[in-house]
Amino acid sequence: MAQTYLMWVGGKEEPGEGELLPVEDPATGETFAFCHTASASDVERTVGLAQEAFKSGIWSRSSRHHRADILDKSAALLTASLPSLIALEVRQTGRAIREMNAQVPSLVRWFKYYASLLRVEEQPVLPTAGKLHNFLQRVPLGVVVQITPFNHPLLIAVKKLAPALAAGNSVIVKPSELTPLSTLLLGRILKEAGVPDGVFNVLPGYGVTTGKALVQHSLVKKVDVTGGTVAGKEIGKIVGGNLARYTAELGGKAPLVVFDTADVQMAVNGITFGSFIASGQTCIASTRIIVDNKVLPQLLKKLKAKTESITRRMGAPSNPESMMGPLISAKQLDRVEALVNDAVNSGKAKVVIGGGRMRGTSSLDGTDFSKGYFYEPTILVSKEGDDIIETCIWREEAFGPVIVVLGFDTEDQAVKLANQSEFGLGAGIWTQNLAQAFRVSEQIDAGITWVNTHHRNDPSSPWGGAKPSSGVGSENGTDAYNAYTLIKSVIISYASTEESLVTDDWFSDGTGPVRYG
Repeated sequence: MAQTYLMWVGGKEEPGEGELLPVEDPATGETFAFCHTASASDVERTVGLAQEAFKSGIWSRSSRHHRADILDKSAALLTASLPSLIALEVRQTGRAIREMNAQVPSLVRWFKYYASLLRVEEQPVLPTAGKLHNFLQRVPLGVVVQITPFNHPLLIAVKKLAPALAAGNSVIVKPSELTPLSTLLLGRILKEAGVPDGVFNVLPGYGVTTGKALVQHSLVKKVDVTGGTVAGKEIGKIVGGNLARYTAELGGKAPLVVFDTADVQMAVNGITFGSFIASGQTCIASTRIIVDNKVLPQLLKKLKAKTESITRRMGAPSNPESMMGPLISAKQLDRVEALVNDAVNSGKAKVVIGGGRMRGTSSLDGTDFSKGYFYEPTILVSKEGDDIIETCIWREEAFGPVIVVLGFDTEDQAVKLANQSEFGLGAGIWTQNLAQAFRVSEQIDAGITWVNTHHRNDPSSPWGGAKPSSGVGSENGTDAYNAYTLIKSVIISYASTEESLVTDDWFSDGTGPVRYG
């Protein structure tokens, strides 16, 4: 029987006035849960509660060491809840459990990192002229809204939550309507850790209703969104109208450049990981593979063999031996299929392997692929010359397990192809030539560039785009923490009373010198 989940508001589960939201298992197409959603009045009430909590100072004005202790306890409780969280992530996203077993435990690092940052944060004293001490404080903004996507529900929620809570803000999260459940469970964990009621809230719902009501609210001081470029631009217009702060991690179409000095098998391993993890549903998926023509035939042969082995070992996401899961929804499956068919039917691309939705049963565990939203891991190449760069699959973010491979002859040509995109989030370079690695990485227009690796993500390392279509601002590191704070400047005079009476009386009867500034 399908379980029903409530919203998390003011430190407890509460029903919502919005429509009931069905949550599907992408591997079977089955609705396994329902979720209450927030109406406009639910949003109004929750923002009010979050603002009250902020104004009370119970969290916003608590000591940094207290907040650090709560974040550390959150990390410990999150670790204790890993089995249930992982199982739920697998069920609602369709991602292979081997991926979630690796990803979800890493989330504790974000709570621990920002707890440590609070304990070592220094407040500068500026070299102000005169007998003045000018010190800076970072104070929280107030009520902040975070909108998270379906592909990494817990990871992206925690990446945003940890710096926002560390800074002392009250947070409202609107998770994706496709994967809202695991974020709701964070409510109980954070409450047990000691986060006060009203400081952390989760309002599931649709973007056009719940999301819009949240981002346009006048009390919201910052909106932090991860999602598609079109939605990100529309949200930005609303947020800008309120003069609130805005961080957006949006689309990507990551290039991965393989030079002839690279170890080909290492590069193939990197390509398949970068391209097919999460069934290609990541903003930094390496979807444009740009390979030196001298090693292209060898690489394609090894890449095809590796991809065949992935397809052969696909099955139920809950199976630890399964290599890759389904796409998130029928809509996403249709989109990926349409982009591949368009490229092939145009005569500009041909399929090396894959190229269609999966049917029949898994040889690994008997899973019926036709019931879910499975798509074959797919490799496309240009049918003639570089015609494939004219296709939508080269230009647009597909969000599926599809990669396009294209050859090059010179380093300059490789850089040009890599930068031939409106997106600039992630990029990869594979080479054993150190000078080349530095030289090319400096020319790649991407906020994150990996060399001989891919998808690396650490709480201390900034994560954001270099072009507008990939967003504004960045996650992780001290920058993310600072973005959730306001700089407050405090200037204290330590001049004696006698000196101040002489120099600071601007409207004195005499004509002696007075200070200005």
